[in-house]
Amino acid sequence: MFIVLINYKAALSEVDRLVPAHRKFLEEHYAAGHFVLSGRKEPRTGGIIIANAASRAVLDQIIQCDPFYQAGVADYECIEFIPGMASPELAGLIPI
Repeated sequence: MFIVLINYKAALSEVDRLVPAHRKFLEEHYAAGHFVLSGRKEPRTGGIIIANAASRAVLDQIIQCDPFYQAGVADYECIEFIPGMASPELAGLIPI
């Protein structure tokens, strides 16, 4: 699994213009099973995605399809981790 930290590097007006396309991107990857949870940071300086990608290479390919990435309005930091504990609702994410 991965934590993807998205940090805006453009004005929010530029980011806001891309939000509908970014949400469509998110929906497509939720449907494909790549994303588990996402949301914006507070204060609004970017967002966070919890991703369940097969590898870092696969995640990098996914990120390159994000309209924020394509427009150059955000930087991405990806942190790989192996979940060891979870709430009952998310227990299925723990590797056996």
